[in-house]
Amino acid sequence: MRVRTVLSTALLLLGIAAAPAAADSSPSASPSGDSAAPTQAGTSFRTATEIEQGQQATASGSTGDYLYWSFPADAGQRPTVKATVKLPEASTRHAGQTWQLDVYDGLRRRQACQYGAQTRTAAQDTASVELACTMRTVRSWSETWANDPLPGTYYVRLTVTGLQASDLGLPVGAEVKVDSKDIGGAAAVDGSLAKPLVPGIATSAGKSDSGSGSSTAVLSSIEPDDGWASGWWSDRWVWTAIGGILAALAGIGGYALTRGSGRPSRVPPGA
Repeated sequence: MRVRTVLSTALLLLGIAAAPAAADSSPSASPSGDSAAPTQAGTSFRTATEIEQGQQATASGSTGDYLYWSFPADAGQRPTVKATVKLPEASTRHAGQTWQLDVYDGLRRRQACQYGAQTRTAAQDTASVELACTMRTVRSWSETWANDPLPGTYYVRLTVTGLQASDLGLPVGAEVKVDSKDIGGAAAVDGSLAKPLVPGIATSAGKSDSGSGSSTAVLSSIEPDDGWASGWWSDRWVWTAIGGILAALAGIGGYALTRGSGRPSRVPPGA
């Protein structure tokens, strides 16, 4: 009976632990307000158009332009960037086109894609081309020599890399959307950044305590819905606590199985 009780309690605790783990593996919710999604793109890192995760941004441009967007990504997230390029009319093109999607972090280091069609070539009669890049999981801390993704702003660059010179300048349309999957405690590491890697490309004038003029860096205006470093809590804490409880229950169960039933009643106390 005692063993059965111990096993039942252990199964109950495992079920409780599985709930937050399943929640962490679900895709992050898309924010409302897609109607306010940007309808243009920047032409450089400094002028990249800011978008929130879950928004579908659109832009119009010319073949040969560099189109830039930026978005926030926090620790524990695995962002997936998807882009659709609507190509010019087939009758106006002279050959196929090769398009490429690149993602850079806040230090403008190009990030590798775990999977996804980052580069695709469209035939002359193709109406559109779809690109995708699923990044590695964003870490809360990394060695200075590593190229790991860190919390902060990420840049998306969309451009054509192969086409005939006669096709330069033809009008194109682009759609870009970023979604993230919350990996949870599986990607947790010890350590964190003092500040997220966000751009400070502008300054605002102000006055210091002494009355003299001063300037303050204006950081990126976009950030996760619940603030930066929102992933300090993860299911790793839950599994650690459950592991300790299970170890204690295993010790109690082992003691109950091995201690026996005590001294038989037929044996006198002094024997």
